[in-house]
Amino acid sequence: MSTTVETVAGTSLGQLRGERLEDKAVTVFRGIHYGATTAGEHRFMPPRPVAAWDGIIDATEFGDVCPQGGEVGRLTRVSGQLLDTSEDCLVLNVWTPAVDDQARPVLVWFHGRGFYAGAGSEYLYDGANLARRGDVVVVTVNHRLNVFGHLYLADIGGETFAASGNAGVQDMELALRWVRDNIAAFGGDGSNVTIFGESGGGAKVSTLLGVPSAKGLFRRGIIQSGPMLRATPLETAKRNRDLVMEKLNVTSVEELQAVSAADLLAAVATDVRTTPDFGPVKDGGYLPVDMFRPDSAPSAVGVPIIIGSNRDEIALYESANPNYGQMSEEELPEALGPMLRDRYDAVLAAYRESRPNADPWDLMIAIRSSRFHRGTSRLADVHSKNAPVYVYSFDFPANEKLGAAHGQEIAFVFNNASSESGKRPEVRDVKTAMSEAWIAFARTGDPNHASLPTWPEYNTDTRATMIFDAQSHVENDPRAPERTVWLKK
Repeated sequence: MSTTVETVAGTSLGQLRGERLEDKAVTVFRGIHYGATTAGEHRFMPPRPVAAWDGIIDATEFGDVCPQGGEVGRLTRVSGQLLDTSEDCLVLNVWTPAVDDQARPVLVWFHGRGFYAGAGSEYLYDGANLARRGDVVVVTVNHRLNVFGHLYLADIGGETFAASGNAGVQDMELALRWVRDNIAAFGGDGSNVTIFGESGGGAKVSTLLGVPSAKGLFRRGIIQSGPMLRATPLETAKRNRDLVMEKLNVTSVEELQAVSAADLLAAVATDVRTTPDFGPVKDGGYLPVDMFRPDSAPSAVGVPIIIGSNRDEIALYESANPNYGQMSEEELPEALGPMLRDRYDAVLAAYRESRPNADPWDLMIAIRSSRFHRGTSRLADVHSKNAPVYVYSFDFPANEKLGAAHGQEIAFVFNNASSESGKRPEVRDVKTAMSEAWIAFARTGDPNHASLPTWPEYNTDTRATMIFDAQSHVENDPRAPERTVWLKK
């Protein structure tokens, strides 16, 4: 049972009460408000910093999460309890080895589940073990999502709502400004910040690299299974907005602000996602250009990154399939046809060459996972001309059923993966390889460490890639036929 001791940190705004977890040798502060409420007249507006306070504010409970479809993003790490949702959701959490003046490297995590759901308080993102292992400070962030964070209103709301399509990104930027100004109170170095994230979180890292006003708030980025080369086009953002207003039967921004949060969410929510699919908007102002198409955005130039994907990404989304793992040769064309169209024969031949022992199910998983692999390669190709890039592929079958599926690397990065009471000792090796690489990168900008083979920088001549597996190793241009077949007309 965990023993906790009250700990107080004094920020530039006031004092906060956290908990010292004696069994983990870290202190955690939960639910810290870095921004004021975004409800009512503040909906769709740029985030506002919190005001200073007197006394000591409790920071031992996770804060609210942005309204969203489904429940998975609302789970706490410890109890599985559902957290409240509200528009007062600009909160973050801090894990630190000690509240002192040691100026440790800081890792700021942006959660996954696209731009439609999720929270920094999900159990997958417990930062205690990573903070202790690396003597680093770990921060996770909640921010506005879906229609609350990305409804474009500039053309109907005027200058006041110029950045409304990117309000959720502005929240993340404000969180980084809070880190810069306050993390020293938690033993961190606000001038040595690395941002990282998986899936939608990786896309958030990609996006922040393209935001001019965020330049300098972080030194480097890590993109896990979330390569995002470009933002939502302006015309698409306008169509999305029109659909929402039509469904709500409103004609002005003021009416949109007056709609209840529940009704606004109901207009776009499905069981888990939101429709339309909201995300950052290339608005010509706050986010002026696409992040990595055709080149790295000016604000990204010179920023080192780690980027990678998992071998069996799409297996996660097939996990509920009652026929999981079963597919005949005759069923393969139907499963892949809509995706491949006139490329079917060429693509299938390339993947058979690359994976000669793969059965039809394995081929389906590999080909449908290609969007993650291709995006990773394309972003690395572009950015390696402008900054140091390190590319990886997570190939370790972390889950007996799903293999190296989407999100399976998170536990290894956070140093949380379990070796099942010693039954799989290689889990420890992969956990060490990944978590220490992330720590080293956050400390110096170079992921190499003693427990890992030399990891070279990526370039388009060698395409050196670290393969994280039971025996981690480097390959040049791994599964090359799979990469090149998509380049053919």
